[in-house]
Amino acid sequence: MSGDLGEAARAPELAAVADAPSGNWVDRHAPAALRPYLRLARLDRPIGSWLLLMPCWWSTALAAGAAHQPYPDPKLLILFAIGAVAMRGAGCTWNDILDRKIDRMVARTQNRPVASGAVSVPAAMAFLVFQCLVGLAVLLSLPRFAVITGIASLGVVAIYPLMKRITSVPQAVLGIAFSWGALMGWASVFRSIDDPALLLFAGSVCWVFAYDTIYAHQDREDDAIVGVRSTALLFGQSSWVALALSYTATVIFFALALMETPSGFFAWAGLVAFAAHLFNQVRRLDIDDPDLCLALFKSNRDAGLLFFVGLSLDVVAQHLSALWP
Repeated sequence: MSGDLGEAARAPELAAVADAPSGNWVDRHAPAALRPYLRLARLDRPIGSWLLLMPCWWSTALAAGAAHQPYPDPKLLILFAIGAVAMRGAGCTWNDILDRKIDRMVARTQNRPVASGAVSVPAAMAFLVFQCLVGLAVLLSLPRFAVITGIASLGVVAIYPLMKRITSVPQAVLGIAFSWGALMGWASVFRSIDDPALLLFAGSVCWVFAYDTIYAHQDREDDAIVGVRSTALLFGQSSWVALALSYTATVIFFALALMETPSGFFAWAGLVAFAAHLFNQVRRLDIDDPDLCLALFKSNRDAGLLFFVGLSLDVVAQHLSALWP
């Protein structure tokens, strides 16, 4: 890949993509030769990695409580963090390779590295392989059952970029792909997939479906012109209803997952804070304000962290109460 990196270094400077935070570390500090690849992996926009990571951390914390551990396994939390960055980057690279022609016709995506020509398709494929190898190394560090569970997700990840061409609900497929971590944490602790993990997974699918609908409203007009589909186009002005229903389902499924485990006050408090955050998004939604849609989408990281902190505090509190009844 070194030759490709050298080629990138000689290429004209790539303009920042529209939804990257201004002054992000890639634009300010990364070497020019690496910058297109870091943008290809979305390292200038880490929100996707956070959103992919949240179900992994929820599942790890929920399993820790069910297994009566003193705290969520730090090794698992770190491995999932590394894996989320690697596999989110790999997924985005694969998406950009497949969507390069479409991306050139959409204002928000026309400066993506492959669409703009800053990274060639062969170079992007090589970078994709590298990121997948990092993800594989993380996966092989997990128990065998979790390895098999992780491998089972690859088909969904591979087909997701094609779904916008054939269905009006590609967000549902993304929900499955981005929620797989809700199974992984539990599988890593118990070497099985039980009802609490399945309920957490179902709730996460509804969560992803909703927040990616918000995200899709940024491209609604361009998508209609290009001819790709999304829930933003499907629901239109009724999107707030779809979001309210999806977020309600999310909270119900999560509550059922907590009921299936020995969850206490802090876990339920975390869920209440999470739910309040979600329904505040619905209250504030204006589908004709792209900047607001992006901000609401990004705020789901904070919502996810609220739930994770609640689950984690609950694990610690229950352990301490067992030591000092």
